[in-house]
Amino acid sequence: MTSLIRGDGRTHIQSGLMRESLVSKTLIEETHGGDIRAMVPDVNFIAIGGQSIMDRGAEAVLPLVDAIVRLKADNKLVLGVGGGARVRHTFAIGLDLGLPIGGLARIVGGMEEQNRDMLQFLLAPYGGITFVKDHFQDLPMFLSGGLIPVCIGQPPYHFWEPPAAGRLPDNGSDVGLFLMAELMGAARMVFVKDVDGLFTADPAKDESARLLPDVTARDVLEMDMPDMPIEREVLRCLENCRLLTECYLINGLDPQNLDRLLAGEQVGTRIRASGQRGA
Repeated sequence: MTSLIRGDGRTHIQSGLMRESLVSKTLIEETHGGDIRAMVPDVNFIAIGGQSIMDRGAEAVLPLVDAIVRLKADNKLVLGVGGGARVRHTFAIGLDLGLPIGGLARIVGGMEEQNRDMLQFLLAPYGGITFVKDHFQDLPMFLSGGLIPVCIGQPPYHFWEPPAAGRLPDNGSDVGLFLMAELMGAARMVFVKDVDGLFTADPAKDESARLLPDVTARDVLEMDMPDMPIEREVLRCLENCRLLTECYLINGLDPQNLDRLLAGEQVGTRIRASGQRGA
């Protein structure tokens, strides 16, 4: 806690941080307490897959747009979208040219903007609006005006993307959208992909794979799956988040799933922080 000190003609801020190292493990642990204020706590953040949904074209996108328009009447929505196949093409060219991880992270956002613009154009008659990170403070105004903000997911690390085991950035669009939902204190974070949820194995390759309707992020990480429908960094972030303590993974090829989830039904997979209670 901070306090003001007066008496010598000036005002000083007395704080436990004043003379401490900001990389002190003890100090970092002490800052874990205290309340955090949610910016827009009544928002549903919907992350739409680039490759899994947008790349499928009208067959997948238009029914989902109809569902979003329908749900807008009773829900505040913020939409995010990934880049899909174009991001993969960009990575392939960048890897061939020998770009470092930070360079690859820097160029991906432009590909995602194409999907964002297409989705925004489709939603424009119903309040769809382009939402860029530089205008984050305008989000309450957008929502109070009945608009549907649409953004991209690439985190703003750019050249400062942390080094990874391989040469592809660990922090992709799933992580970026998840961090935005945490920052705004969204009531619900939903990843809309082309799978029915998270399974113990790839159901397309293993008939014994079973759906995990409710699972902790730590348990999923410990399973060490060879591939996953969402980025692993999302799970690591979820374990440390203060406002967003769970997220959902649903199949957007059936747009009714979004209706059902927002109505409170069990759909797909609920992934929660290990400290949260199960359903």
